[in-house]
Amino acid sequence: MIESSKILIVDDEVEYRETYKILLEGKGFFVGEASSVQEALEILEREYYPIVLSDVIMPGKDGFYLLNEIKKTYRDAIEVIIVTGYGSIESAVKAMKIGALGYFIKSRNPEELFSEIEKAKRFIKLETQNNLIKKEANSKVFLHQTKSPKMLEVLKEVEVVSQFTSNILLTGETGVGKEVIASLIHQKSKMSKELFVPINCQAISDSLLESELFGHEKGSFTGATSRRIGRFEEANGGTIFLDEIGEMSLNTQVKILRVLDTRQIERIGSNKQIKVNFRLISATNRNLHKEIELGNFREDLFYRINTINIEIPPLRERKEDLKGMIDFFIMHFSNEMKKNIKGIDKNTEQYLLEYDYPGNVRELRNIIERIVVLSTDGILRLNTLGSTNIKEKTGKQNKEIISFKKAREQFEIEYIKDALEKCDNNITRAANAMGISRRQLFNKLVEYNLNR
Repeated sequence: MIESSKILIVDDEVEYRETYKILLEGKGFFVGEASSVQEALEILEREYYPIVLSDVIMPGKDGFYLLNEIKKTYRDAIEVIIVTGYGSIESAVKAMKIGALGYFIKSRNPEELFSEIEKAKRFIKLETQNNLIKKEANSKVFLHQTKSPKMLEVLKEVEVVSQFTSNILLTGETGVGKEVIASLIHQKSKMSKELFVPINCQAISDSLLESELFGHEKGSFTGATSRRIGRFEEANGGTIFLDEIGEMSLNTQVKILRVLDTRQIERIGSNKQIKVNFRLISATNRNLHKEIELGNFREDLFYRINTINIEIPPLRERKEDLKGMIDFFIMHFSNEMKKNIKGIDKNTEQYLLEYDYPGNVRELRNIIERIVVLSTDGILRLNTLGSTNIKEKTGKQNKEIISFKKAREQFEIEYIKDALEKCDNNITRAANAMGISRRQLFNKLVEYNLNR
């Protein structure tokens, strides 16, 4: 059952409910029924319906009251279409002012109703999908143009596993494009018409992660001013992507395991079970086998999420793609910033092609963006990164050739020192600016014995 195809019909006349149910189920919708406003509100407390079809005139509270309550409680998470047997301009205007997405008169052609429902489905998905499209468009251009044998193998695996609903674990270093691969699996699957819901478990504190995943009821904790639909409910019928699952606390891991076992969730502050159906894709840059030995990750959860494992190679192992990626990002950022970039300095290009990129594609992207921003004459140069020693080192190569490993170490040391200085020695800020994780930067500080 696909989530955006769930519709709740609210009408006190059973004949109309049955008629709508037959029509909508014939179109493949899952239909719920309520005979009053109170019953509808009680159903919505138990189960998420993204679209509500409500009559106006009913005993007790009317459809406008229901519309107002839904918008107050659920805001844009639920779209409402008002249905009435007696259409008037005044009632239509009133419905739209309160927040109804559409207005349908019962005597009209049912195709008009289907049109309103399709519009509601598009509105529900629009914001989420737009964000994903913007984020993924750039990555997928060069992903499908890869020349790397390792990445071609990954893409072959994606083609196979996307046809099934088995849980998938994506592994690889930070910045290799795990979310792009997860989204690609979703788009090639039978769930592609439904939502792809990503969540970074590392970016959210453990105290907030549970609310983000499961949702909460109004008043369940300080600051919970309205009911919130969690990511599992949002992803119902589609795919949920748990990035950096290795950062999740043991307490949250237990709850995730229970959801995978029962396919049910409870919002925080509620004891009502809500059924969910989704495809799970997880990702981590940690060695989960080692984390299990250290007691940081549950072995039973590992086996549940690791039905299929896809390892994504780091950028240094797919050098065949570097030139194309560099050219692509230069074109992308010069167009985005409306800058006339004439070319790239030869020494800079050589260094970018030889550099190992500990932050992988994300780091490459950030470096190109930075040198495009700082270019003043249309020529891209590494010294615009702010490290005055980069240009000097490149010039010295004519006098003394040192090993590539040594050159890379010298560059990384100066680059890290410069980044830390510009970020007031704040490791987190420096790591973000460099496009790598805090842990990666900390490891480099230890490796090179650099003091904060």
